[in-house]
Amino acid sequence: MSSLLTLNAVSATDISGLEPLLIQISFSIEAGDRLGIEGPSGAGKSTLLRLLNRLQKTSSGSIIYQDQPLASYPVQQIRRQIMLVPQESKLLGMTVEASLLYPLQLQKIPPRQAQQRLVATCDLWQIPDDWLDRNELQLSVGQRQRVAIARGTILKPRILLLDEPTAALDPPLAQQVLDNLIILNHQEQLTVVMVNHHPQQLRHFAQRIIQLEAGKLKGEEILPAH
Repeated sequence: MSSLLTLNAVSATDISGLEPLLIQISFSIEAGDRLGIEGPSGAGKSTLLRLLNRLQKTSSGSIIYQDQPLASYPVQQIRRQIMLVPQESKLLGMTVEASLLYPLQLQKIPPRQAQQRLVATCDLWQIPDDWLDRNELQLSVGQRQRVAIARGTILKPRILLLDEPTAALDPPLAQQVLDNLIILNHQEQLTVVMVNHHPQQLRHFAQRIIQLEAGKLKGEEILPAH
């Protein structure tokens, strides 16, 4: 059986085209994987996530998604199926409720179904009713992070890309977020690729971890089943 997503000798540069950000990266992601990415600052972790949903272009090599080149799919289709939650997420001037419903409206999900999805998502991520009318300025950084993760899962993507999803959360809440992601992974076969600078959190969550250093793939760690 072929992999869900495969990188073949992928390289990427900065916007000038002169500074290498990733160099000859090759690995595969299977459906239902929980993959962690670790490495020092500047290793290329965020760049790698951005390549996977076409927010950034490769300079060489290929990315294959479901047996076809990633670049052959319409961008909007890719960004529905491969959802990126960046470290600094914005609500785009919307309330929490509008921000969560917006991607469902774009996909023309019927209002009744969208409302059901909203309720289930808020319940999973413990977003209380009194947040729904708040805007970005009325939320803490940690609260915005939880809303962003909820928005990333509400469309039920095939792959969820998370860039430091627990960075602004206290340890108990970070643990809960990771546990919820494991539940979605088990129940819905959600494939998750996570950058996280907390080694302990990453090892609690991931089935395997790839290490990046100076834009190169330095190793892979397979973790015990959990």
